[in-house]
This record gives sequence, C-alpha cells and structure tokens, in this order.
Amino acid sequence: MIGFLHGIVTHIFTDSCFLDVQGVGYRVFVADTDSRRLVVGEKTQLFTYLSVREDALLLYGFYTQDEYDLFIHLISVSGIGPKVAMGILSTVQPDEFKIAICQKNIAILTKLPGIGKKTAERIILELKDKLGEIGDANNSQEINAVTPEAGDSTGEAVQALTALGYSQAEAMTAIKKLGKSTNSVEELIKLALKELSRR
Repeated sequence: MIGFLHGIVTHIFTDSCFLDVQGVGYRVFVADTDSRRLVVGEKTQLFTYLSVREDALLLYGFYTQDEYDLFIHLISVSGIGPKVAMGILSTVQPDEFKIAICQKNIAILTKLPGIGKKTAERIILELKDKLGEIGDANNSQEINAVTPEAGDSTGEAVQALTALGYSQAEAMTAIKKLGKSTNSVEELIKLALKELSRR
C-alpha cells in the first residue's frame, strides 16, 4: 500500500494530476477542492489510496489525513465507490459532512452528487458510530445557514460562485467567514471572491 507521495506536480487535469516522484510519473485522482491547490512545477505531498480493480489500478490523492479518512469511511458504505466518494469530497468539507451525519440531516446529504435518499439513510446508519460525535449547536446552525436555497441571498451567492468554477464547499466556507453583515447577493459574491483570492 502506498501511504503518500511527495513530488513535483507536472500536469493538472480535470480530475487528476501527474506527480513526478524521483523521475516516476504517477497519475493521482484528486477532488476539485484539492485540484485547486495544486500548482504545476511546485512540490506537494498527497496521502494516497490505491484502488485495485480487475481492469485497472487507480491512485487517489488527498491533501489532508481528514480527507483520506473520510474517503475510506465513505467507500466502506455499500453502494459508494471511489468516484462517488471523490464527488462528495469535491462538494463538502470533512467537518461539515461529519456534522451532517451527527445531525442525521438527510436534506443536506441528498444535495451531494450521487447521493439519493436511500443512500443518505444508509450513510447515516453505517457511519454515525464510526465518525463519532463532532460539532455543537453553533456549528449545526452555520451549516444549515449556508445550504443553498432558492430565493435566499446566501444560497444565490453560493450558486453564483459554483457557476464560476468554485466548489460548493469553497463557496460556503468563504461566505460563512463574511458573517451576516450584508444581505445583498452582489456584495456577498464580491466579498466572497476577495476571500477566495487570498487562498
């Protein structure tokens, strides 16, 4: 098992990158949120998981141990494979996902790509004890507050940012940092873009 790779990013693709590790180029599949952190020509370290299939060996990479751990938990759930798990990691931060599980919040889970109601219920059933207790009432309120809803200024701002290419997780995190100082969609987008540009 390959625990992690440390090397130079040589190419970045839609869902993967090439990592040069002492002259050997590894194709590593990454989530959208991690892909945005990569810079061609710079060194990086990714925690990795090797998926063994009959027709292929696929390497998945993660910037943090939390992302790797959540990925492992997700693919342990019946019906969830690596692609769906990566789609989830591209959309929501690990802590936000864990809080949704602790809340048993099916409404949030079904907004994630590839997750229907039955799968959401199965995720809660199989992971609620594995992930443990996390978060408090304040964290729960924050997640609910930034869940995109039609007609809500925060939701519209999140949708606008995702249309610009940011993941929902990135957009929600940036808007949460702004607090509730404004109700204008235009101002939320403008300030959120400034926040995102600092990363």
